[in-house]
Amino acid sequence: MKLKSLVLLLASTMAGIVHAHPASAEVPEGVWLIKRKAAVQIFDCKGLLCGRILWLQAPHDSQGQLKRDMKNPDSALRQRELCGLTVIWDLRSTGANNWDDGWFYYPASGKTYSIKMELTSSDALVARFYQGTSFVGETETLNRVLHGTSEVWC
Repeated sequence: MKLKSLVLLLASTMAGIVHAHPASAEVPEGVWLIKRKAAVQIFDCKGLLCGRILWLQAPHDSQGQLKRDMKNPDSALRQRELCGLTVIWDLRSTGANNWDDGWFYYPASGKTYSIKMELTSSDALVARFYQGTSFVGETETLNRVLHGTSEVWC
């Protein structure tokens, strides 16, 4: 009887290990500066990471109007204002301080890229933007900034 109970206990323990979730990651919520041209607010959206534009270095076009999503391949979306636009979505935690399998929309080109990110310190978030394989792409370090009150903040 004892052997049978031990085998059952071991089997149930192993099943729990197999179905365990990856390590919980700290969500890097806050505002992050990208290439000193835009600031994106990173936030939790239904257990995934998303990001929306909160600041633009040059938020207005030559006519003084707020910039719009003019390069979007979907003509129906070209009148959306860039301020507040969600440009990062579906980043999934792959372990402590790592996210992958997400998407990044780059309004300047109208293209969407795969993205993965790693929180390397409390104020640095390393993002890899790529199409196809992550070996071919661009890496950018995003720096945490305080949400400001100037007119260029959305």
